[in-house]
Amino acid sequence: MSTVATPPSGTRPSRGPLTDLFTGGGRSRRLMWLLLGVVLLVSLVRVISGEAQLTSSSTIAAALLLAVPIGLAALGGLFAERAGVVNIGLDGMMTLGTWGAGFAGYQWGWGAAVVGGLLFGAVGGLLHALATVTFGVDHVVSGVAINILAGGVVRFLSELLYTDNPAGGGVTQSPPVDGNPPSFSVPVLSSGPDLLGSLERQRWFLVSDVAGILRGLTSGIGLLTLIAVLLIPASYLLLWRTSFGLRLRSCGENPAAADSLGVPVYRLKYIAVVISGALAGLGGVFLVFIAGIYREGQVNGRGFIGLAALIFGNWRPGGLAAGAGLFGFTDALQLRSRSAVVALFLLVAILLAVIAVVQARRGKLLPAGIAAVVAAAALVGFLTVDELPPGLVSFTPHLTTLLVLSLASQRLRMPKADGLVYRRGEH
Repeated sequence: MSTVATPPSGTRPSRGPLTDLFTGGGRSRRLMWLLLGVVLLVSLVRVISGEAQLTSSSTIAAALLLAVPIGLAALGGLFAERAGVVNIGLDGMMTLGTWGAGFAGYQWGWGAAVVGGLLFGAVGGLLHALATVTFGVDHVVSGVAINILAGGVVRFLSELLYTDNPAGGGVTQSPPVDGNPPSFSVPVLSSGPDLLGSLERQRWFLVSDVAGILRGLTSGIGLLTLIAVLLIPASYLLLWRTSFGLRLRSCGENPAAADSLGVPVYRLKYIAVVISGALAGLGGVFLVFIAGIYREGQVNGRGFIGLAALIFGNWRPGGLAAGAGLFGFTDALQLRSRSAVVALFLLVAILLAVIAVVQARRGKLLPAGIAAVVAAAALVGFLTVDELPPGLVSFTPHLTTLLVLSLASQRLRMPKADGLVYRRGEH
């Protein structure tokens, strides 16, 4: 008798983890069409507004650079929260990572800066795990305490080690980091003949925009940026395609059941939160490399934006990467051109108009009306405002955070035991 199992009708067998991740299933096709639609819409807005910075390679390169620290913080939050530990302390762990990178980097070079940032961030994660897993402290209280403590610790260490330092520095900054990690550009496409650059300069509809986006993603890419991007699929494979990942995620869904099956819940929670802190610290390392120096306050709330990207991405690696990219793009745009930020009003107006039509066809007249009113207001803003005030422009990434979370809140599903204090034998 044959023992070959056949999949149920209407289902398709898996073609392997990498294939499923990048090409498999209808969801991937929908995401590809959505991405194409977004690029088409942004290209249309660029043509109408005349703001070339919307899709320029310099803006995209800056967006990638600024998205990496946010994405790493979000990735750190993913490990902790999938194990059931809410990590509000990501911002403080990034702060510790920046100081560790600045201290090690000015003495021993960029490689030591990476190690220093990882270690200092991991210490912050270890402290959070000790408070929440061992002593049962409320996760939010512990995270807030770490954020406050980190600021005081780095100021104390700077006063102790940088005051009257012959290499420079002071109570609010370190001496300059010695060297930067290597970078590269893709031959022919982004260097040498620079075919993508030639297409970008033509200012053709869609073609030049796609060329500018691709050139920004393939020109002057740092080694650590490449590693950070590769951490996204690596984290997916680790958490969703290995037994270790299954055990870790079970701690965030039902730790009592996992414990009854022999899963070392406490140990895995510790491992996850320490990894979380190390990844947040690595995000701080990138901030130091961008500035070439550690400065007090340079994290500037990016740990909280990373947490927002994690929630926007529904606690999935691909989703948090999209959220980090969105926040990085808005941050880069406000740095490149204040007038280009105004063009986002037109983009918002078109998107909300589409939402209003979709909601009206579904019979949801009140949401459709609200979307239509906000779309009209955004259009009026685009037509009447030439340049936003500097204070409002600098707030653009945070405003984007609030807007995205409000739109995404209806489809979110956090791990069931996320934030709960677990004690063996208690339910």
